[in-house]
Amino acid sequence: MLHGLPWIPTRRKRILRALEMARVQPGEVVFDLGAGDGRVLIAAARECEARAVGVEISPLHCAVAWIRTRLSGVGGRVQIRLGDYHKADLRQADVVFAYLTRREAPRLAPILQTQLRPGARVVTISFDFPGWRPEAFDHENLIFLYVMPPTPGDIGALLGGESPVP
Repeated sequence: MLHGLPWIPTRRKRILRALEMARVQPGEVVFDLGAGDGRVLIAAARECEARAVGVEISPLHCAVAWIRTRLSGVGGRVQIRLGDYHKADLRQADVVFAYLTRREAPRLAPILQTQLRPGARVVTISFDFPGWRPEAFDHENLIFLYVMPPTPGDIGALLGGESPVP
């Protein structure tokens, strides 16, 4: 890890399930915040025929992601941006993918609320947004789907109990 949060690769099964939950359509723009090695970008471009934009703070991971997207044949539909996702311009996003920590949620939520247009989807793995009720939740894979603007509430309201995320 050079900067930011530690890199934890997302399993392909989770990526595909997250893209399915978000109902990514051909030509839509998918942003991956903290893109790591580019595996989400590759899946979005290859499986959904989406345009994918990765925002990654680590120069090493940016280079790896760039190489992987080119070798996988989807480089023409993928952009890798070196930078802090807190400062990224997300206004063109139809879908935002994030595998971060719950500690990041309070910093990220106002950015998403300000920049994303109504109907844009946010899919998160392993963390929820306090005060936002997900539209869908995959308990097995711990994937949360939100549609902007978010519905007030929390995951407990959806499940009829408490949040599964500590």
